[in-house]
Amino acid sequence: MYFIFSKVLLFLLFPINWIFVFLLIALFSKKVKLKRKCFVTGVVLLVIFTNPYLLHLFAKSWDIGPDPLGKGKVYSAAIVLGGFSGEDKNGNGVFNEYADRFIQGVRLKEERKVSHILISSGNGNLQQSSFKEAAWANGVLKEFNLPDSAILIEQQSRNTFENAAFSKELLEKEHLKPPYLLVTSAWHMRRALYIFKKSAMDVIPYPGGHIAGNSKFSATDYVMPDAGALAGWGFYLKELVGLVVAHLK
Repeated sequence: MYFIFSKVLLFLLFPINWIFVFLLIALFSKKVKLKRKCFVTGVVLLVIFTNPYLLHLFAKSWDIGPDPLGKGKVYSAAIVLGGFSGEDKNGNGVFNEYADRFIQGVRLKEERKVSHILISSGNGNLQQSSFKEAAWANGVLKEFNLPDSAILIEQQSRNTFENAAFSKELLEKEHLKPPYLLVTSAWHMRRALYIFKKSAMDVIPYPGGHIAGNSKFSATDYVMPDAGALAGWGFYLKELVGLVVAHLK
């Protein structure tokens, strides 16, 4: 039930849906005052959420950077959270725009900063299929000639709560000692770190790619609307609400 509720709530969190609703009311309402208020509200929200500089400011305060790693220390595992791939129309796995998570995990292993990579991800879609992200990633890791002994696969989790619970169980079963490196996108790290630590896991943040907050700005970026900023706010609002829910849960 919680899993289904979270997916419905996610739909309601995206600002584009709010804007769409207000503009629809403005278009079809027969009440002049309501029409005017909804139109103004929709336009104001559109201006705010398409401004890349406002998203940049929020991202800078929200994103968590990597903690310094011990010099010459080899950690037992990098826990790589899923969401870096999906399935195409033929049911085959393909990387998406969050492949930085997977790349960071492989990089840590190649640089010998970790002895194991744990891929934690099942299928987080509301409409389930046979595709399991971690199982597919396992095949890719083998193509990179990583030995089976260095790969751990957790393919049952559907969300970050389950990532933490199932990863903990697997790492304890394999007798791998903490601390572990937690690998996910920068915008997701704050919530993921909170959930893992609340699950009594000793993890060190090692974030990957950024949606915003780490790029240089030109003069036009302060005023020119950007559809990418609108999409970015959807992710951050999801993380903000998710953090509150994690705290209450």
